[in-house]
Amino acid sequence: MAYVDRARVAQNTLGARLRAMLTRMSEDRARRALYSRTVQELNALTDRDLADLGICRLQIEDVAREAAYGL
Repeated sequence: MAYVDRARVAQNTLGARLRAMLTRMSEDRARRALYSRTVQELNALTDRDLADLGICRLQIEDVAREAAYGL
């Protein structure tokens, strides 16, 4: 009886790792941009607008962090 063993070649080539790194950097840049934009937009609101949203000024960075990073 014969059997075939197909060994998988690792996909950790330099090109694959480089693409993964560039993808990760791009995603990180997008998250930072979302965080900054959220902070800017919330800081532009009046205290009354923030209160309508249930946010005080001290929470702006926390809200932006949660929006961008999900933390």
